[in-house]
Amino acid sequence: MKIAILTDGIYPFVIGGMQKHSFYLTKFLVGLGAEVTLVHCVHAKELPERTDVLQAMDLDEDCSLEVICLPFPDGGKLPGHYLKSNYFLSQNIYHQLKDRINSFDFIYAKGFTSWVLADLKRKGADLPPLGVKFHGYEMFQPPASLRARFEQWLLRGPVKFIHEHTDYVFSYGGKISDIIRKIGVANSKIIEIPTGIASDWCRTNLTATEGKRKFVFIGRYERRKGIEELTQSLAQLNSTDYLFEFIGPIPATKKTKADNILYHGKVMETEKIQAIIDNCHVLVTPSHSEGMPNVIMEGMARGLAIVATNVGAVAQQVDPSNGWLIEPNNIDELTSTLQKAISTDNNTHDQLRAQSIEKIKQHFTWEIVSKHTLQEISERIETK
Repeated sequence: MKIAILTDGIYPFVIGGMQKHSFYLTKFLVGLGAEVTLVHCVHAKELPERTDVLQAMDLDEDCSLEVICLPFPDGGKLPGHYLKSNYFLSQNIYHQLKDRINSFDFIYAKGFTSWVLADLKRKGADLPPLGVKFHGYEMFQPPASLRARFEQWLLRGPVKFIHEHTDYVFSYGGKISDIIRKIGVANSKIIEIPTGIASDWCRTNLTATEGKRKFVFIGRYERRKGIEELTQSLAQLNSTDYLFEFIGPIPATKKTKADNILYHGKVMETEKIQAIIDNCHVLVTPSHSEGMPNVIMEGMARGLAIVATNVGAVAQQVDPSNGWLIEPNNIDELTSTLQKAISTDNNTHDQLRAQSIEKIKQHFTWEIVSKHTLQEISERIETK
């Protein structure tokens, strides 16, 4: 089976949740025997070679992976420049593949990389089945600011256009599928598959909870991540019997000075991130909008209970068995839930933590997710 994967960058050359998803999807589909052509981009003058990608993915030189890397186009500085850049990228990708486009059995396209292909589908071009993957659908979720509302307005039209003219839409499920249906996509075109995490992330030596309850937030400062609500919530907590750690680049003006709050700054090394997480008990992700966050997968795999907002497909990850699901932008509910997490007895808390790891093992390892993906693609090819 020949699959083209089109994506706006792959980890570690481009940082982001979508880029990690593209990295692992490619790696594991190749491991399952698929012939994959990966077309990705970087925001840099020096483009990584195939050997760089193979080394990052720990794949052999003779594996069935072709790699094409393109520079991310410059769309200028006027409003809408991001959309213009992405349209140019979709053009460049098509020009790279057009002479052999029909040699592929299936095209798996991330976000706007499918723009030109969707337009060709609209015009009746004979192309392979096209499946589109948008991750967060933030443009259709409640905005965290007026600026975000304007940015959402710019994105909605092109996103709807792509969905109208693609063959299939990959969804994380939950509220993400609800959004896709509201856009106008029929259920028969929606393929629900969760994101995944490498099985070696799963912690095997979970130690019993003791001492002060330790929380962690992981991510850069971004308004939609809910860090301002979290800061206000921490200020309202009656208890001081907790420690809170932040991993990520947080501006100095957004930091709280307190003995029980620690800011690690930007941490890139996986081992260092895991070491910090392993010293904590609860992951907090109070986002206004999300897809299916990798950070929750990582927290679950390392044995953390989860406090998260019920946005995107987060409810597929978090339920009462492994944490607390709350509504977004509700400081009082966030505060009371943090208080519950502090006061939960150690034995009950350890059950929540253990269940996080078990959920990962049963549903969310990349071994499971990649097989599910390949099976779904195979079924669509057979019915073409």
